[in-house]
Amino acid sequence: MNSPTDQLKELKIDRHTEPQGSRTPWLWIIVILIIVGVGTWYWLSGANAAISVETEVARRPASPVAAASVLDASGYVIARRQATVSSETTGKVLEVLVEEGMTVEQGQVVARLDDTSQQAQLSLAKAQVQASQAALAETRAQLKQSELDLKRTRELVSRKLVSEAELDAAVANFETLSARLDAGRENVQVSKRNVVLSEEQLDNMTIRAPFAGVVVSKNAQPGEMISPISAGGGFTRTGICTIVDMSSLEIEVDVNEAYIQRVSPGQRVSATLDAYPDWRIPAEVIAIVPTADRQKATVRVRIGFLERDSRVLRDMGTNVAFLGTEVQQAAEPVQGVLISADALQEDESGSFVWRVSNDQVERRSVTVGLTSNSVRTVVKEGLSVGDKIVKTSDKPLVAGASVVEEN
Repeated sequence: MNSPTDQLKELKIDRHTEPQGSRTPWLWIIVILIIVGVGTWYWLSGANAAISVETEVARRPASPVAAASVLDASGYVIARRQATVSSETTGKVLEVLVEEGMTVEQGQVVARLDDTSQQAQLSLAKAQVQASQAALAETRAQLKQSELDLKRTRELVSRKLVSEAELDAAVANFETLSARLDAGRENVQVSKRNVVLSEEQLDNMTIRAPFAGVVVSKNAQPGEMISPISAGGGFTRTGICTIVDMSSLEIEVDVNEAYIQRVSPGQRVSATLDAYPDWRIPAEVIAIVPTADRQKATVRVRIGFLERDSRVLRDMGTNVAFLGTEVQQAAEPVQGVLISADALQEDESGSFVWRVSNDQVERRSVTVGLTSNSVRTVVKEGLSVGDKIVKTSDKPLVAGASVVEEN
């Protein structure tokens, strides 16, 4: 049995012992802060992530009288400016830096050829420059010595210490070295021109785009031989790639010569691509080619687009309607722009679209006009021709959200 003293010791409070469960609230607080921090970071990173969207450009609606025409014809989209890029010399392809569909700028490198021999030729030309310059310096020194000898010989002749023959020899030697000096200068110039020629030949092994455009075909692969002319046998390519200037696209049609009097330069035309039958493209006659095809009894007509669009591709089939003068005068310009029905959205505030500017979206309220068809809508107010708008997106959009266009 414990004594009263022991019992009193048991009632003493040990202040060095922490109460059980005193650390538990702090542990929960730390866990909650971690969860809140991770959630905040995830929300901010998700908010800043670019949203993938499909865009389109607002277009001018077709004229309501575009269907009324004095003549219809069919043809194809052609490129007035296109080129098969090749080399100026025969060589082996080391690398090709373009693919079909790639946009290139003027002067951009599209391929490189093996330039081993051209590098060696350039090194040889530079060595020849150094050798000719050294020979020129030697001749210059000899000429200086010859000039001194000639001066001394003349003094000796005047004092009758040497014969006239020695003077003649000194003069001949001086003139010979003078001529050799002139030849040495020419040799230096020739060797420098050889360096320039070698540098040009070396530069020709790097093939560049002659103008800005789009690569529509890739004709050569690394390891193949390429030549500016056909070498026969089918093993030598004559081009690296074909580039088309998309800004030079136009329509070419053959009009029956019996109806060519209905066509005139500058005449308005409504063009329709076979790939987009509901899209009428404003165009005009550029020129009537002044010759006829006696076999087909047709005259070729060139038609230029009044609006550029990335959907227009080379060799697309096209139907055109030539508008008469009275039709053109009666035509009223259609107000507003034409957009896809998918791009138009509505809420309690009314109709709106998402306009893309500097890779960000902004909400733009619009006034809707008549619906062109099941997939097209005319917007009377709120948009301008050329505005880029969101057609579809993989996530909901908010004002100021960053977007990236789908390829």
